[in-house]
Amino acid sequence: MSSPAERYAAARRRAAQASQFPALDEFALDLGFDLDDFQREACQALERGSGVLVCAPTGAGKTVVGEFAVHLALRGTPARPAAADGEGPPPARRKCFYTTPIKALSNQKYHDLVDRYGVEHVGLLTGDNAINGDAPVVVMTTEVLRNMLYAGSATLEGLAYVVMDEVHYLADRFRGGVWEEVIIHLPASVTLVSLSATVSNAEEFADWLVTVRGETAVVVSEHRPVPLWQHMLVGKRMFDLFHDADAARKHDVHPELLRYTRETVRRLELGEGRSAGPGGGRRGPRWRGPLRPDIVDRLDREGLLPAILFIFSRAGCAAAVQQCLAAGLRLTNPEERAEIRRVVESRVTAIPGEDLTVLGYWEWLDGLERGLAAHHAGMLPVFKEVVEELFVRGLVKAVFATETLALGINMPARCVVLERLVKFNGEAHVDLTPGEYTQLTGRAGRRGIDVEGHAVVVWSPETDPRHVAGLASTRTYPLRSSFRPSYNMAVNLVGTVGAEPARALLESSFAQFQADRSVVGLARQVQRNTETIDAYGAEAACHHGDFDEYFALRVAIADRERAIARQGQHQRKAAAVASLERLRVGDVIRVPSGRRAGLAVVLDPATGGFGEPRPLVLTQDRWAGRVSPGDFTTPAEVLARIRVPKHFNHRSPAARRDLAAEVSGTGLDRHGGRRGGRSRQGAGEDHALSQLRTELRRHPCHACPDREEHARWAERRRRLERDTEELRQRVAGRTGSLARTFDRIVALLTARGYLSADGAVTDAGRMLGRIWTEADLLVAECLRRGVWDGLSPAELAAAVSVVVFEARRDADERASLPRGPVADAVDETLHLWSGIEADEAARGLAVTREPDLGFAWPIYRWARGEALAKVLASGHQLDGEMPAGDFVRWARQVVDLLGQVADSGGASTELRATARQAIAAVNRGVLAYHATA
Repeated sequence: MSSPAERYAAARRRAAQASQFPALDEFALDLGFDLDDFQREACQALERGSGVLVCAPTGAGKTVVGEFAVHLALRGTPARPAAADGEGPPPARRKCFYTTPIKALSNQKYHDLVDRYGVEHVGLLTGDNAINGDAPVVVMTTEVLRNMLYAGSATLEGLAYVVMDEVHYLADRFRGGVWEEVIIHLPASVTLVSLSATVSNAEEFADWLVTVRGETAVVVSEHRPVPLWQHMLVGKRMFDLFHDADAARKHDVHPELLRYTRETVRRLELGEGRSAGPGGGRRGPRWRGPLRPDIVDRLDREGLLPAILFIFSRAGCAAAVQQCLAAGLRLTNPEERAEIRRVVESRVTAIPGEDLTVLGYWEWLDGLERGLAAHHAGMLPVFKEVVEELFVRGLVKAVFATETLALGINMPARCVVLERLVKFNGEAHVDLTPGEYTQLTGRAGRRGIDVEGHAVVVWSPETDPRHVAGLASTRTYPLRSSFRPSYNMAVNLVGTVGAEPARALLESSFAQFQADRSVVGLARQVQRNTETIDAYGAEAACHHGDFDEYFALRVAIADRERAIARQGQHQRKAAAVASLERLRVGDVIRVPSGRRAGLAVVLDPATGGFGEPRPLVLTQDRWAGRVSPGDFTTPAEVLARIRVPKHFNHRSPAARRDLAAEVSGTGLDRHGGRRGGRSRQGAGEDHALSQLRTELRRHPCHACPDREEHARWAERRRRLERDTEELRQRVAGRTGSLARTFDRIVALLTARGYLSADGAVTDAGRMLGRIWTEADLLVAECLRRGVWDGLSPAELAAAVSVVVFEARRDADERASLPRGPVADAVDETLHLWSGIEADEAARGLAVTREPDLGFAWPIYRWARGEALAKVLASGHQLDGEMPAGDFVRWARQVVDLLGQVADSGGASTELRATARQAIAAVNRGVLAYHATA
């Protein structure tokens, strides 16, 4: 309890602050809670007229500072026009733009600000929505503001504040450059409010902001308003990761957790943890972690719901919900179930019934009514939004999500569970970084609701508790610029300020700021690495002979084995495709692997002439669906034939049961007796591989008893040599790198007629300046050459799709195309791309991505009005049908580019009209829905 004197002094301080910062005092009165120290410090800096960079953990309340900027703008905006009584002009109208990285965040922030300030004062501008765009406060995606700046939009008049929420997105390698473009190009009169997750180089980022924006206050807070407790779930036992807060600061793992995990690993190594059954002793130790339904049930019993369980796989998220349903989990009461159904039915009314069935609506609704849901990018956007709404309202208790949720809308939970600490980044499986771990676990603990948050990591033998402690204790990560000049940026910059000033602007980017600072550090790192390489070489030395020579043989063998494996995989895939193409209705086959392994009968061979064959089958277990070549490790073999009724309805449970019984009645073995092993035998017959192995065995170092220890040191040296060479190349290319890249881009654009010899922007350049897509130059070339002229609306949608679509994984073969005009247009597009690629390579520029044909069939069929089921089945996917969420996302990108074509001055009148017709044809059914704003 404070003394009367202390209370009096505190009251005096508050009164002084109120007189010094009247706007903040006024703002704080309406909040309903006391400002934290970092929020007050940042708001005071804003009221003094300074820009501000706020770095604080997820859920700490950074957005209060952004909302104060909104308050300041509205405070200077008259509520009504001044009376015409000669008392002088009305006060200047001031505006605030609130930018976010994703549309979902924009929609959410729009609703928050409307609730506070009224619909007449707040607008929204995203790719999907345009509401009250002339309002004094407008919420928008960052790209919208960038486009406004280049176009010199009249909407910018009176702009006083720009809030950049989630400004750490400038590290995003695909879109991060947009944030830097905005920061550099905003008028000097605009005050910038940057809100970021906790980053370790906040001072460096602020130093750059000062150079380009002027005075900028840095406010960093490491404090979480809701304490976060870290745990590990080992089998059925839950342990605290740290004994207390002091141990957490020192990274000291709880001794009981270390003892128990070491004992568990020891038992596994001794064989006590082996699974029972035939051959169990030969397979070696196997750890079975807790089942997902058991984890959710435990969290429920311990009062830790609502929870987000992060599973780094779309299929894993969907499977987790099914596993919980199969286990009979129910986390809701009758009143909650009724409210869930009411919300869901109100949100899906615009989606046709037949599409809902294709989308798995009924299974999804069953999960929601039990308080369970998945959340990932493959889901239909409206489904994701419903999950978000129900989770925030506490109606859905457990969400299985991919890491995209951590970067998305505000969905705090009481508990966060990480099933693994490894994720697939699109190219390889990689460990979570401390920054990613902080982002994911930062969701735990709801301010004003929970006293504390909880993060649980599920243990496995590969998970070292000390590694988890390091992730949990390293609360920050560095912000790295991903900025690089593009063709669109170059023509806009040259057109706005001229070539030389544009060059200077690029040199003022955060990317160049970091590059210039980092060269010294990189050179030091190269020197340290060189010394370490020498030390590793000494450790790898062998008295039997030249170990470098021996290790080179081992590397050559590994490379050859990988090449043979890839070749064998390609041959097996081709054989599987050929065998599926030969199937007929009634053929009984064996699916050798995957979730649907076992006997199945073919209901529809589905040889549609495009993409891979995906026959519709019914398994012994009564599952009906399409299988793909990826489900077959060996060619599909017809084992028997049975009669399939002519009008067989695979959606009827009774019909499936009867036909599945016939499949079982064939008496065939469900799994068969063969196991794949020919690939290893084939690898052994490879002459080059045999010769390398012979050389290896004959080498003197092969007989060394310490050879594996030597090999470990040699492998470390090899990796470090590779990393050091990359560092040397980076040092060589850093200084002035952006300006050099810009010069090369300008030279290419001049050679192709987008800029004149004296540096002026031509008509073609002005057209390029209004194309906002990754393949901007390729789109401009297609428009100039008339590649898309004369196409029908559906054909245009298909032809345009190849420059925006990018498959999640590389396919072995090129996707097929609708014959006729679409194929001709795509061939011409590929020809133009080849020319651009050659020019880029000759000038040392990053190459424009090759057009991807994988979305042409789905968008073509959809624009022609075909059913969603057929559309999703026609996607060029490696693992079955295209997910509905992916289809909607890519279709919207096609619509966005079609809109640019429709507005392009470089397109013919006929093409612009066709583009508008194509947009109308695509915007139907599941595409007609937009997030309500």
